Amino acid sequence: MASVKKSLEGLKGTTQAAAKGVTDSAVQAAQEAVQQVAESSKETTKMAADEASKQTQSAIGTAAGKATDAIKEFGQQLGPK
Repeated sequence: MASVKKSLEGLKGTTQAAAKGVTDSAVQAAQEAVQQVAESSKETTKMAADEASKQTQSAIGTAAGKATDAIKEFGQQLGPK
């Protein structure tokens, strides 16, 4: 009877250790997944910000070019006739 009890206690210990190992592995996998999503989100946000900056610079350049052309045209209209 004592050996059965000892075997069951051993099995219980082994089962608990295995369950803890599985839980630890699952927690680690979840943490890694969250980290990957966070890194991906940072990259996506940076890419979007970079693209927005490029689009803004392009729009500013276009507007500046149009303003320059309008000023030149206005200056020509004011010139001697």
